[in-house]
Amino acid sequence: MRASVAARGIAGATFDHVAQQAGVSRGLLHYYFGTKERLLVEAVRRESEVRLERIEEGIEGAADAEDVLAALVHGFEDFLGEGPSAPVMLYEMLTLAQRNDEIAEELANLGRRTRAHLSDALARKRGTGVLALRVDPELAALFLFALADGVMVRRLSEPEIDIGPLIEQAIVAARAVLS
Repeated sequence: MRASVAARGIAGATFDHVAQQAGVSRGLLHYYFGTKERLLVEAVRRESEVRLERIEEGIEGAADAEDVLAALVHGFEDFLGEGPSAPVMLYEMLTLAQRNDEIAEELANLGRRTRAHLSDALARKRGTGVLALRVDPELAALFLFALADGVMVRRLSEPEIDIGPLIEQAIVAARAVLS
């Protein structure tokens, strides 16, 4: 679904296209997901879970604030490094959420869960003395996601720019919150 949305947009990502790319029947997709919107939500949810697990693993093994920061940056660079499909799918879903209450509620729940997971991981590291955190862990998580969102928007809207310097400045800002 992610590849189909990135290539065709939400409107063009039909069950037929997705089924063909996945090598399954259209009926199987309908059976498990019911609607394209449910399939989209599940694709975004699964994507978020996998990425968050990787980030949490990196954070759990961190010995200091720089290790935590490195885990966060690595997760973000993995996300961007896969090309535009994951960010495009996320932003297509955000656009759809403006017109679809079910999608809006699912994305809001997903955002809260994802932020809570990161917040909890940051709080655990603060509790062990690895992080000082200048703000509440939930606000730190919200800020870190806002930084990542901003960099992603720049990447999507201006794919030709070198975002390396922008990421470096985002790291400086993140370090100020985490240290």
